[in-house]
Amino acid sequence: MLLMTIATLALIEAVLRVTDPRILREDKSERSLTYSYDAELGWAPKPNSSSTVITSERTIHARHNSLGLRDIELERDPRPTMLFIGDSMVWGVDAEADERFTDLLRARITHYKTVNAGVSGFGTDQEYLWLQRIWPSVEPMVVVLTFCTDNDRLDNGTNVRYGGNRKPYFAASPAGMLELLGRPVPKSRQLYFREHWLARHSWLARFFVTAYVEIRYRQLYVPDRTELLIDKIREFVEARGAKLVIGMQHNDAQLAQHLKAVQIPFVTFDGAEAYSVSSGAHWTPSGHRLVADRLMKLLAENSIVETARSPAKP
Repeated sequence: MLLMTIATLALIEAVLRVTDPRILREDKSERSLTYSYDAELGWAPKPNSSSTVITSERTIHARHNSLGLRDIELERDPRPTMLFIGDSMVWGVDAEADERFTDLLRARITHYKTVNAGVSGFGTDQEYLWLQRIWPSVEPMVVVLTFCTDNDRLDNGTNVRYGGNRKPYFAASPAGMLELLGRPVPKSRQLYFREHWLARHSWLARFFVTAYVEIRYRQLYVPDRTELLIDKIREFVEARGAKLVIGMQHNDAQLAQHLKAVQIPFVTFDGAEAYSVSSGAHWTPSGHRLVADRLMKLLAENSIVETARSPAKP
């Protein structure tokens, strides 16, 4: 009986290895290579880390500073700070650091310190929590939030995204207020794969780990609260004497109408060149230049910068 059981398990292990189900594979994205588990955020960049990330479009090099930001090290500087938050579009998937719109703007907005605090995979909900965490270290005068029209509403409406990673989420309380749920954030199957020897080496162990995580911490969906989240970000930013502006990957009519109603300055990046949709539609170097130009114009129109200076040559 014991031998039969062992033989059966060995057979299942062999079948799983041959069929190689996607759900049992180790993630090789920027999140698994450069981020770590975070009980409050789901995942967060590893401070002082560096890695080479191979995407379907390019091979890029990522380095995080001592705050966990993919940016230069923050130093004492009397200039006010302009902080950029968002997801992979800001972090710069498929882009080297100096190709990103934030780095292009650094050369053009010399009277501000520019800080890139993008985190790949974050929705507006996690960006709100991330902003609260890093604020004491950055204390910006201007916050530029980039809204990814392709997926931020999806991110904001669930507790599971991207390779099964669990995340916190906001739901409406009976009083109509936002209520933060899902914390501490459960560990994902990918984290078990990386942390435990047996799960790293056995597809059968990965199968049982996956079944446990998916059943124990099932995916939930809540109504989209994007506009309320942005209102909360604005409230947080303005209560600290700073100004919020927003850039949208593509025009989102519902969000645009809301931003006009509450008078939050915004601009859209329609027409910015991007790689294929199948690889995430991240901006090419040309796309980043267009984003930098549009943001420069928005900042000038709102008297945040003095003038829309000529763009730096590529």
